[in-house]
Amino acid sequence: MANQSAENRKLALTLVRSLHGRLVKHRACVRGLGIRRMHQTVTVDDNPCVRGMINKVSYMLKVEEL
Repeated sequence: MANQSAENRKLALTLVRSLHGRLVKHRACVRGLGIRRMHQTVTVDDNPCVRGMINKVSYMLKVEEL
């Protein structure tokens, strides 16, 4: 039963710092999360793969649990 609640968890991600001048790998992580431009908010599933990408570029993102 605990896995069902983990599968239903979502995160709202907002890009709050520019991609200009950032490392190519960091730009790729932001793009992989589905964010295309500044102040865009996307909703993603909360899983270890997504958490890893968020950790890499956390200085550019605002993360909210839904």
